[in-house]
Amino acid sequence: MEPPSASPRAGRGPWQELLLAVSLLISWNPPTTAQVTVESVPPNAAEGKDALLRVLNLPGDTAGLAWFRGETVLPTHKILLYVIDTKVTTPGPAYSRRETIYPNGSLLFQNITLNDTGSYILQIINRKFETALVPGQLRVFRDSCTGPGLTVSRCVGVIPGACKRKDSALSS
Repeated sequence: MEPPSASPRAGRGPWQELLLAVSLLISWNPPTTAQVTVESVPPNAAEGKDALLRVLNLPGDTAGLAWFRGETVLPTHKILLYVIDTKVTTPGPAYSRRETIYPNGSLLFQNITLNDTGSYILQIINRKFETALVPGQLRVFRDSCTGPGLTVSRCVGVIPGACKRKDSALSS
């Protein structure tokens, strides 16, 4: 048996143990879980092109996904529902046949229109049937660099809503 002076607490008072505990708590960084986010790719999409609402950090226990148009989750605003295990996609009332949902939750819009601009909500359903809502935003602009006699390849310094022809007096 060791003498009492060899114990790990020898020479330390209660205040030193408290100080040690506080310093460990301050310096300890708990593991963080990645936050699910939705980003628009591209951030500002040209009318008539494709755009993606890309989902980042989808949890591994996801059982199903549903996309809704607008800022509220209403059955009438549902675009698509996707069940992960069965890989079954079910369209909702807001489905326009131009949207595709992927297993990672991302939503592809084909041939987007100005009417597609707005808020979207991704509903994530886990295996315990708990839900989480993640907002997304899609911005669509009218591409004034397309039209009769003017193609995107002839535009200089494309800015949404403005375009210069190479052969115009405005170009340098």
